[in-house]
Amino acid sequence: MRALRTPPDWLTHPLRGVRALRGPVPWAAVLRGALGVGPVVAVGVASGHTPFGMLAGLGVMFAHINDRPATRATRVVRIGLPALAGAVGLLTGAWLGTLGLGVWIVPALAAVGLVSGAISAIGPVCSSAGVQLMVLAVVGAGMPLPVSPPARAGLLLIGAAWVIAMAALLPRVLPSRQVAPTGEREAVAAVYDALAGLMTAVGSDDGQAARRKLTAAYDAAYEALYAHRLPLHRVDEEERRSRDRLAVAGALSEGILTLLWEDEPVPERIARTPAQLARSVRTGLPPGRLPAPVPDTAGNVAMHRAVLLAARVFDGEPAPPVGAVVPGHRQRLRRALGPAGREYAARVALCVGVSTAIAQHLPGAHWYWLPATAAFLVKPDMGPLVSRAVSRALGTAVGVAVFGALATLFAPGAGGPGSWPVAVAAVCSALIPVSVRHFALQTAVLTPLLLSLVYLGGDTDPGFTRLTDTLLACGVVLAAGALPGLGGPRAQVSVRLSLAVRATRDHLDRVLTAEAPYATRLRLRREAYRALADARRAVEVAGAEHPPFGRDLAAWAPVVLALEKIVDAVTACGVRLDQGAPQPDPAHASRLRAALSDLADAVATRRPPTDLVLPAGTAAGDCATIADVTAGLRTVRDLVAR
Repeated sequence: MRALRTPPDWLTHPLRGVRALRGPVPWAAVLRGALGVGPVVAVGVASGHTPFGMLAGLGVMFAHINDRPATRATRVVRIGLPALAGAVGLLTGAWLGTLGLGVWIVPALAAVGLVSGAISAIGPVCSSAGVQLMVLAVVGAGMPLPVSPPARAGLLLIGAAWVIAMAALLPRVLPSRQVAPTGEREAVAAVYDALAGLMTAVGSDDGQAARRKLTAAYDAAYEALYAHRLPLHRVDEEERRSRDRLAVAGALSEGILTLLWEDEPVPERIARTPAQLARSVRTGLPPGRLPAPVPDTAGNVAMHRAVLLAARVFDGEPAPPVGAVVPGHRQRLRRALGPAGREYAARVALCVGVSTAIAQHLPGAHWYWLPATAAFLVKPDMGPLVSRAVSRALGTAVGVAVFGALATLFAPGAGGPGSWPVAVAAVCSALIPVSVRHFALQTAVLTPLLLSLVYLGGDTDPGFTRLTDTLLACGVVLAAGALPGLGGPRAQVSVRLSLAVRATRDHLDRVLTAEAPYATRLRLRREAYRALADARRAVEVAGAEHPPFGRDLAAWAPVVLALEKIVDAVTACGVRLDQGAPQPDPAHASRLRAALSDLADAVATRRPPTDLVLPAGTAAGDCATIADVTAGLRTVRDLVAR
């Protein structure tokens, strides 16, 4: 009997995220969802201003989508910045709708798509802002409402402000663990948990996987403590303490990564140290006696020093400043105006423009659903393209069926025309925090919610035409995905890999620079690992794309692994140089930096970097770490030459 062939990744990817549904329920966010859209819309219906309630409810819905686990300081930006962009989009779309542009609405919305796509390339929060800008511009242009454009934008912002206010006030009204927000302290404690996992994995085959978990924990902690800050935000005592302890975690990680390079198992007594520090961070109690290793190797010396630093900092002494590992204004501008931003902007403009042109020729006055769906679907950070399309179609079909059944069951006259849509909106709003774990489930929850809002706005179609519009939008986005040069998976991988290689080069350059400040080296190492994590995610998503993209781009995964090992070796090199090891041969080091620059340029221009010129021979003795860097670059060259 012949064995069944394993289905390709691009077909099975929609099923992978089902396991994420088993996680704990975020009851705090569910409570905010229950008190969000439903009550806001109910106030509008009860007061006789249904359009006002519907628009404010739309703002609440988008705020709930962005209401992910965050700290008090970051939630305002995570929700507020996309809300501001959405208000601008709604204002722009409503203004365009008043001009009577006819067919010229197509290039007008495509122009908004160019701006939206460029903004989305900056980062995750800006990606949410770009999507809201585009979607609400389409809604504003296509949804007829007896509300002025400025009032529409203001009501949207009121809805978002209500979610931010609930997040700030509910923990004070109901001070229980279920509604307490995840704060800076928990983010730092998670880093120490990951350090404990990495120490346990040193000397085993699980070392690289544990190191990647540490990188993810670091990314979350640095975002909580440094990123998405308001301009006039002042650091309080608790936040300063959390930053100091995160700096200690950086020193510990440098020692542990050196131990990982040395590949020697860590005694269980020593491996418990990060767990003790994690408990101290969570409870605020002293960590107690901290076991330190015997300083007999470079890694153990670094660990010994880091444990002594931890003891001093947890006792109240300030830690060496590290600084934020976040992109500056110039780097954000380069992302928006660079190749990735331009190509993705072109894809958004094309998808929205074509979808709008198709919708204009379909029967019915409410044409905005098709281009708005295309604007959601084209967002690349929601997974591979085919997976997004399949999940969107299935989720919309389920949501339309549920709403259609409810519309048939609760015909006008059964409890008033506006009561049952409000109830549907309230229930779906409470489910948003759980639904964001899988795109299909999120679509299945948001579809009845959106249909309830547009029903209250005067569109009483039960939603079956929405399914047709969604399928058409899926076709448009899939067709655009097959076109080259439009910010597809190949562009995403090349940009992320190029940034990762340049960050690796900058880290190596700082390590080999005499008397380089330790804080700068630590920050550059953090940037290198973060860039590599972004590159790995881009490769994993691209590997699950439909042919030919997935088949070609999955081959970059071993390259990312080789680059991660290079950064590990560079980290160990810095530790050994701190302890008095001789500086590597300057000519050898210079050729390594040049090779990394050539590799970054090759990846950025999407040509195989098969012409890397590497130093001949092998560094010996105290330069064994540099020998590993050279070997890693040879591995990269050999992998891409296949």
